[in-house]
Amino acid sequence: MSQARILVAEDELIVGFDLCETVEEAGFEVVGPHRDISSAMLSFQKDKPDLAILDVKLDDGIVYPLAEKLADEDVPIIFHSGQFTRQEVAERFPEATTLMKPCPPNEMLEAVTKVLQA
Repeated sequence: MSQARILVAEDELIVGFDLCETVEEAGFEVVGPHRDISSAMLSFQKDKPDLAILDVKLDDGIVYPLAEKLADEDVPIIFHSGQFTRQEVAERFPEATTLMKPCPPNEMLEAVTKVLQA
């Protein structure tokens, strides 16, 4: 069985690398961190991930257009935000999981495992 591919879009460099390292150490293949929507979109178009972890606000805007394309392709999403509440995200993406920053690594990994098993 192959590793699940997880796309990470996060504009805060330290948070992005920490998140990628956490997920990779848990045995997943990580693509990213992408700091902007355009690079994350290009990555998604090249190779569809099994899951996406998205900060809501990236360097070039709000990530919702990318999230809509991922959702259209049945790619589950975990939003990881410090600026948008769960309720704000759920209004637009009710099926997505939302974790608030700062999110401890064990909570992120629990969410990743839960979403991939759904």
